[in-house]
Amino acid sequence: MSCLVAGTMHPGRPKQPDARESPAAGEQGVNVPCSGRPNGRRGVDDGRVAEDRALFARYLDKRDPVDREMLVERFLPLARQLAGRYQRPEEPFDDLFQVACLGLVNAIDRFDLDRDVAFSSYAVPTILGEIKRYFRDRTWSVRVPRDLQELALKVDRAVADLSLDLHRQPTVGEIAARVGYEEEDVLEALEASGAYKATSLQAPRGTDDDSGDTLGDTLGTEEQGFAVAEDRATIAHLMRSLTAREREVLRLRFEEDLTQAKIGERIGISQMQVSRIIRQALGRLRSYATAREAAHAPPSGSVGVFRRRASRSAFARPRG
Repeated sequence: MSCLVAGTMHPGRPKQPDARESPAAGEQGVNVPCSGRPNGRRGVDDGRVAEDRALFARYLDKRDPVDREMLVERFLPLARQLAGRYQRPEEPFDDLFQVACLGLVNAIDRFDLDRDVAFSSYAVPTILGEIKRYFRDRTWSVRVPRDLQELALKVDRAVADLSLDLHRQPTVGEIAARVGYEEEDVLEALEASGAYKATSLQAPRGTDDDSGDTLGDTLGTEEQGFAVAEDRATIAHLMRSLTAREREVLRLRFEEDLTQAKIGERIGISQMQVSRIIRQALGRLRSYATAREAAHAPPSGSVGVFRRRASRSAFARPRG
């Protein structure tokens, strides 16, 4: 299809509206005569119009692909002009032109010659509708509801207008009054605007950054060591309530990871006695931790150390 191949020809591109904006059907300011050539003239070449209608009549009668190809070539300037109005750096013109061409082909196939209306009057809203669907469905990095997309665009326009009028950034209340929505809806729309363009975590931190660091390197992670250090400090304080033998048994069990039988051999007692010492020692630690929490409001998490199964990392001594 020639319409989809001819996208390599780029016209001059004037200042474009916001690429996220869904163009409205029948948008004002698109000056296109019936021939599809955006030359800005008010008059229409009657001979050209007659040729267009004759070509449409022949195509609609026989559905000859050759006639369809001629119509596509004839109205390509119209599709190119409409696509050019919405081209932005982040949206390649070739993609927009392909979408506009698809709308042009649909308009040609659906055009009714008996309605006595210029083809361009029918084709403009059809092409713009196709571009509108493209922006709505394909250009947002994160898919958000259609009504939220439209509100986000209204809020963006309101922010720009109010910033010019007030010479400062408008408040949420001022934006809500301008667009006629609740402040909560405006806040949701402002947050949704961030879903339009996503940045890879593998992107460099800055244009002048030669260290190789990426945006992902700046993300914080949860540090588990703080909780372990807090548990150790709590246990070190509570271990003073145990006897020397109880502390040694707990050390061998949770720090050196010995079995109860090995501990019994090491200190000269039976496995059953080792089990009893561990059970009694942990029970005493829980009791002291509960009493300490009630009386002195100890650091957060001290009681939790003993309400869950004792952690080997909490009893282990820090190395280095």
